[in-house]
Amino acid sequence: MKYFIVPILLVFIVLPSDAQKKNASYRLNIRETNASIKIDGVMDEAWLQAEPATHFFMVLPMDTSYARVTTEVRMTYDSRNLYIIAICNKALPGPNMVESLRRDFSFVKNDNFIFFIDPFDDQTNGFTFGANAAGAQWDGSMYEGGKVDLNWDNKWVSAVKDYDDKWIFEAAIPFTSMRYKKGITEWGINFSRNDLKTTEKSSWTPIPRQFPTASLAYTGVLVWDKPPPAPGMNVSVIPYVLSSASKDYSAQSKTGYKQEVGVDAKIGVTSSLNLDLTIHPDFSQVEVDKQVTNLSRFELFFPEKRQFFLENNDLFANFGYANIRPFFSRRIGLGVPINLGARLSGKLSKDWRLGLMDVQTAAVEEKGLPAQNFAVVSLQRKVFKRSNIGLIYVDKTSMNYHPGNDSGKTIYSQYNRNIGLEYNLASSSNLWTGKAFVMRSFSPGAQGNSMAHAANLLYNSRKWNILWQHEYVGNGFNAEVGYVPRTGYIKVSPQVTRYFFPRSGHILSHGLQANTTYYFNEQFHQTDNENMLSYQLTFRNRIVLTGSGIHDYVELLRPFDPTNTGKDSLAKGTKHTWNTAGLDLVSQPQQLFTYSISLRYGGYFADGTRFTMNTEIGYRFQPYISLALSTSYDDLHLPHPWGHTAFFLAGPKADITMTNKLFFTTYLQYNEQQKNINFNARFQWRYQPASDLFIVYTDNYYPAPFFVKNRALVLKLNYWWNMVRTKKST
Repeated sequence: MKYFIVPILLVFIVLPSDAQKKNASYRLNIRETNASIKIDGVMDEAWLQAEPATHFFMVLPMDTSYARVTTEVRMTYDSRNLYIIAICNKALPGPNMVESLRRDFSFVKNDNFIFFIDPFDDQTNGFTFGANAAGAQWDGSMYEGGKVDLNWDNKWVSAVKDYDDKWIFEAAIPFTSMRYKKGITEWGINFSRNDLKTTEKSSWTPIPRQFPTASLAYTGVLVWDKPPPAPGMNVSVIPYVLSSASKDYSAQSKTGYKQEVGVDAKIGVTSSLNLDLTIHPDFSQVEVDKQVTNLSRFELFFPEKRQFFLENNDLFANFGYANIRPFFSRRIGLGVPINLGARLSGKLSKDWRLGLMDVQTAAVEEKGLPAQNFAVVSLQRKVFKRSNIGLIYVDKTSMNYHPGNDSGKTIYSQYNRNIGLEYNLASSSNLWTGKAFVMRSFSPGAQGNSMAHAANLLYNSRKWNILWQHEYVGNGFNAEVGYVPRTGYIKVSPQVTRYFFPRSGHILSHGLQANTTYYFNEQFHQTDNENMLSYQLTFRNRIVLTGSGIHDYVELLRPFDPTNTGKDSLAKGTKHTWNTAGLDLVSQPQQLFTYSISLRYGGYFADGTRFTMNTEIGYRFQPYISLALSTSYDDLHLPHPWGHTAFFLAGPKADITMTNKLFFTTYLQYNEQQKNINFNARFQWRYQPASDLFIVYTDNYYPAPFFVKNRALVLKLNYWWNMVRTKKST
């Protein structure tokens, strides 16, 4: 792998630049107010003294002019809150386009106003807040210069008021809901507007169309008249109570009842460093995972949604690549009681970030599982303008565990440890981004190479998108608290895309993409490869059509059942090759009826054939009801003993939002491969900001409602209590 490492590292060293921030000349002055601001979506006299931000730039469909849809933004603050008001003028008559009143909506399917705050002006980390035109809130934490984690949730208030010629968004965000360094008077800031009737996305500062408006590299500057108030020792306590009843009909067990009480606490150690504590937490999911038909040879990934793990989650969860993660928090506490946990995370200074975590789980006697301790240390140092170097250490230890050879129970490892170092590259213009890392695992009795290394480098301009990526994972690399579905391989995957932009006509852009992925074993013997050539057409009305051709080759490294049903397995070492044609169509997001269709037809393992169809269909009775149906159909024709096998998966979903505080969601999932029908109904009442009452009913059965496997009813109440408020500004 040294032939890959050296040239990549040389490029990483040469590329960074200390060039000035791109949009540093876009400055908005913010001054303290003595007026009382009522959050009601009305532009009253209290706002007249605040400086306006106007003359937004168009980002999509093209980035060569001012926006057709005009927007005006003003900001002010007092000793407790940061205030913002946005006047979103309408360019065309008709109702606003929204999905529902559901929180953290889909950006592309809603008329919305969103803004991005970079409190350290480091163009890497920050926060985002906003709302759609019906008043549904949006908030998230930002990392890696423009990615948003919408699972992050905090306490703030907003209102949206609709008029004939505009809609107005107004919000008050407590300083206790953000992390920032005391004394800094210039923050990164940008405002984004999406208007579906004109198919226009706009931004206060100019942003190249290939980048999202969330790109912190292209923020302007929010200039404070004096340092924002210091929050002091900010403490939030979040207790919960839970009561549930469940019955396993398959095991013919009695109905089980459970009552739990627990508490989380968030302590602002400094204005930019947060301590999370939890005692007997409830980590049960109030929303089920979306099921998929699994015909892969490897484990699937599902994202983390539990509140305790979310703040500054990138410090822990984003180390490595999507398929080489030394830490994956869903390995902790699902199906195993958690006694307590603590996380310290945030900024030590403008250049240093720190993450510390320790979680202890209880023993499960019937499984022979010992009590375990999970510890993580993450340290990140900013280098150059927007790049950083990171270090992570992950330790899983079984406490007081001495397994015997004749116990008859599963033998668990006494410890597993991983240590890694990575470099994240981000140029000042965002044209160049990349990552390089190296890791090593430690386990008792480990055999084989326990190292992992990977690197990628991306050049992303308006016309060209060029990516180089390679990976190496030794056959002895073991990350028990991570997500590494495959070991013992070398992977090389370059990709090139060229875009074209016609001056007129129905087509907005079109482009050709070529990418290839090759897998080798540690002796550089080829085991897999996939070559794909695709062409994409984007129409001015936002319809997207993509055609593709794919060539696959696989040499099986272990026996594999191509249907994942347990019928029989293809032998290790057998070789398989096939070709596939694909077509994808995505509809206009501005329509009430939306759809996407993905078709694949071609060969499969053992000279078989496979037809796959995935669809997403939605209709909205805005803003109160959003209906969706996702389906997946796989039709396999294989030789004996598998023969003809077909899998159908359907997931109809109804999202009813009476207000932006009352939600009712029903989700039905029929999975033919798993022979299960899952029904989930959830009622949520957000009776105070970040405080909720949940009533959740779940049922699993197959093949009909008369054959119930298990069902459960859960009642959960939590309350977010801020114990300490911000200090008076001076």
